[in-house]
Amino acid sequence: MVTRDFSGEDVYKVLANVGGFQHVRTTGDHLILRWDPPESHENTDTRTVIVPAHDSISIGTLHDIADDAGAENFEAFCEWIDENR
Repeated sequence: MVTRDFSGEDVYKVLANVGGFQHVRTTGDHLILRWDPPESHENTDTRTVIVPAHDSISIGTLHDIADDAGAENFEAFCEWIDENR
């Protein structure tokens, strides 16, 4: 079974360093990231992901982050985070 126990820093670092997301700003304890699609991704919108800078992210919030990041498979998203953190 894939782990789902990630800190906000784990998720943030993988999205920023591997996923191509750019840090936009920090609001309180939330990190706001943006992904602008390359020209080869026609009909794809810019994605904005908000990651709470918490020691542990709840499973529901992790699902929301995966959805906002464009993940089609939640389990695969968790594996990707785990492999790249």
